[in-house]
Amino acid sequence: MSNLRTSRTRLAAAAAGTVLAALALTACGDGTGTHDEGAATTSPSASASTDAVAKTPEGTPGTDSTAAAPTTASSAHQAASKTSTPARTSSPRSSAAATPVTCEGSNTKTVAAPLTRPVNHLLLTVTNTGSRTCFLYGYPAVRFGEAQSVPPVIEDSQPQAVVTLEPGQSGYASVNLSATDGSAAHGHTATSLTVWFQGRSLSGSVGRSATPALPAKGVYVDDSLKVTYWQQDMDDAVSW
Repeated sequence: MSNLRTSRTRLAAAAAGTVLAALALTACGDGTGTHDEGAATTSPSASASTDAVAKTPEGTPGTDSTAAAPTTASSAHQAASKTSTPARTSSPRSSAAATPVTCEGSNTKTVAAPLTRPVNHLLLTVTNTGSRTCFLYGYPAVRFGEAQSVPPVIEDSQPQAVVTLEPGQSGYASVNLSATDGSAAHGHTATSLTVWFQGRSLSGSVGRSATPALPAKGVYVDDSLKVTYWQQDMDDAVSW
C-alpha cells in the first residue's frame, strides 16, 4: 500500500515537470523570451546621440556654443576685427611723386605788387600750385618791357639755404626799381614783366617763364634796377 502511494507521488511529480518544461518551450517560441538581468541595455536613439557627439568636432554647430567664444578681451577684439572691420588698402606714393622738382612757371603762380615801403620796390610772390615740393633756386631773372638784359642780383641777400616750397607755400624776392634820388640814367616806364626761373646749376633759366601783371600805369625803372635772391620769408625780401 505504501509502495503504491510512493509510485503515484513520483508519477505526479514527473507529470508536473513535463508540464513546466512544455510551458517553458512555449514561452520561448512566442518571441518574448527571457533575458539576462545583468546585461546593460542601450536604446537606438541614445546610441545615435552618443555617436553624433563623438563624431562632431569641437567648435562646430551641434556642440556647446560657449566652446568657441573668445576667452580674453584681446581674442574678442581680434575676432571682431576679422568679421566686422573691412580691410584697409592703401596706395603708396610713388618715388617720382615724392621727389621735389624745380619751381618754374608751370607749377607756380607769380604775383608782382608795388610797395610803398620801401619806396620804388616791387615784391614778387611765387606760390607753389603743384602737388609736389619745389625748389626756388638762385634769384629771379626779370625783364621789363623789351629790355635786352636782366638786372644784377644783390649778392648780400643770398640766403643760407635753398628756398623750399611745399604745395601752397610761397617764396619772395624784391626788385629795386629805381634810385630814390633820381640819380640813375635811362629811366622809363615799363608796362610788362617777364620772370624766368633758374635751375640747380644756376647757369640759366629752366621750364616756363611767368608774366605777372603790372599796374595799369606801369612802373618806373632805371639803370639802378636790381633784384634780391629768392627768400623764404617776405620780411627778408623787402629788407634790401
